[in-house]
Amino acid sequence: MSGIRSTASTPKPPGRRRRLAAAVLAIPLAFAGLTTLGAGPSAASPGSGPTAIVSMGDSYISGEAGRWKGNSLDNSGSRDGTDRAWTGSSYDKTRVYGETALGGCHRSDSAEVKSATGTAQALINLACSGATTENVFRSSNGGVAYKGEAPQADQLAAVAAAYDVETIALSIGGNDLGFADIITNCATDYIIWWSYCHDDQQEVVDSKIDGVMADVTKAVEEIRAVMSEAGYAASDYEIVLQSYPSPIPRGDENRYAQSGWSRTNTGGCPFWDKDSDWARDSLVPQIADRLHGVATATGTRFLDLRDMLQGREVCARSSSQVTDSQAPSARTSEWARWIDSQSTQGDVQESMHPNYYGQLALGRCLTLVHGSSGDAACRNTPGKGTSGMYLASLS
Repeated sequence: MSGIRSTASTPKPPGRRRRLAAAVLAIPLAFAGLTTLGAGPSAASPGSGPTAIVSMGDSYISGEAGRWKGNSLDNSGSRDGTDRAWTGSSYDKTRVYGETALGGCHRSDSAEVKSATGTAQALINLACSGATTENVFRSSNGGVAYKGEAPQADQLAAVAAAYDVETIALSIGGNDLGFADIITNCATDYIIWWSYCHDDQQEVVDSKIDGVMADVTKAVEEIRAVMSEAGYAASDYEIVLQSYPSPIPRGDENRYAQSGWSRTNTGGCPFWDKDSDWARDSLVPQIADRLHGVATATGTRFLDLRDMLQGREVCARSSSQVTDSQAPSARTSEWARWIDSQSTQGDVQESMHPNYYGQLALGRCLTLVHGSSGDAACRNTPGKGTSGMYLASLS
């Protein structure tokens, strides 16, 4: 079975937290990106050449966890049809992530931009799982190569010269804030210490968030500088800065009781109700609101994804796991990857990311944004598949 295992007895009520000297759970929550651009015209310019949409940033846009069509406790074969890397006799991650399976950027074939079909002639993914803002900046202005690839703004320069770029979708800042550490600490406090994490983790976020938003602002400015140097006017293209969805539900929307080990051994969502509520109704909105502020200040569009996974989260009461009698379905399956700390299925870094269905939904969001104007929130329609995504105006 998957999920995080423990041999401990029934947990005690949450108390003040104690921190492990070393993280018990290694969850490298990677945040979004293309190792090769493919052949395009050598001297395209704004308004000419193949049109393109480009995604940049971290794992929430690169396609991390695109391998999975829901979550199943079956550890063999195709895991009840959820494992898209199953070949019939073994597992091959390149079937989903291509050559980026080896480097770790994990750009899936279902990534947001790849799922935004019918929008542009070229759908180009520069994002890389685990990237931070400094991996977006130009190398000439503090940018740092990552996982063997040049800074994403430098890669964008080549794309801007070869294609007529219409939209650039950007997801960044989560790794700068330490999402992986937050999830690790909260899960550790549930499994090991039976204590809450939201109090001191909120302090950590508050101490970092001003600096992170300054760096997100710089990332947007770096993208604008690249486009300007390539001959684009601000009106020739648009940047869409997006926020993050919550991969876990509120406490009262979780189908497993918080006592016992069902959230750990079965659900793959080892968090206390109070910590879940904090993540869903405080942390995610706080980050979204601050990113919206960056978008407004920099003149970019904003895509609010805080409610994108509502009801489709890991352990959500209104969704279910896949079994041998219930096939994967965008209407009923979870749209995010659970935590599997022992890597009995796939990679730990895939944990807590939109899965195959979640990425198809994100692609639909990007498609809707590409054909509209203004800031918007993207939400799902209960009981419908990924085609049920819709935009709600924020203005």
